[in-house]
Amino acid sequence: MPPQSALINVMEKAARKAARSLRRDFGEVENLQVSRKGPADFVSAADLKAEEVLREELERARPGYGFLLEEQGAIVGADKTHRWIVDPLDGTTNFLHGLAHFAISIALERDGALVAGLIFDPIKDEIFWGEKGKGAFVNGRRLRVTAREHLSEALIATGIPFMGQEGHERTLGEFAALTHRVAGIRRYGSASLDLAYVAAGRFDGFWEHGLQPWDIAAGIVLVREAGGLVGDIDGRQPYTFNLKNILATNEPLFTPLSRVLRGKEV
Repeated sequence: MPPQSALINVMEKAARKAARSLRRDFGEVENLQVSRKGPADFVSAADLKAEEVLREELERARPGYGFLLEEQGAIVGADKTHRWIVDPLDGTTNFLHGLAHFAISIALERDGALVAGLIFDPIKDEIFWGEKGKGAFVNGRRLRVTAREHLSEALIATGIPFMGQEGHERTLGEFAALTHRVAGIRRYGSASLDLAYVAAGRFDGFWEHGLQPWDIAAGIVLVREAGGLVGDIDGRQPYTFNLKNILATNEPLFTPLSRVLRGKEV
């Protein structure tokens, strides 16, 4: 593994510091202060606290960079060429229910292009990171997307719209089209970790609708640097934030998955 760059070191330091409070709060989940953002979409004191720590640490290390934060929104920096894209707690619903599957996600955008991403699972102590042109890694091990070529062998991850969101019938239709063609479908509730797992070869692919940049920015870097493709269900590549859905997988499975999800015969 090449040595981590100063940039990745900055991101890891910030993520590890923010994770301290998340671990403490996760151990006392029943005592968390929780407010409603919308139906089945929660924001906890843990989200807000972690986001503030991340902002402070990243701002200290790279003064002037802008931010796109899940809770605080867009913050324009003096340096208009760089922007951090941060999700302090991806998998909030899992967190609030005591399910140990959530992550901190940090990406860096330079001149509108994603150049680095880090996803930290604080419970499993897994640091996934990738940097443009340098590859993707987890805890010192190089990541590569799966080499599987047949849908019948593929394990695919997705997200399901929660209460109050649109797209339930569409998702059920996609499940119906795909479920008898693949080895399995999983819904774990953290898009950033789903993408990290695609990069690691644990999942063969991932698709979802209606995600925000902070959900997927770091994961996009990981999948690309692990040799995978990221686009949308209509087959458009490369992925851009104006697309309404995301499809990430290896090269052999990208078109077959796209066709099945669009209701086309393979």
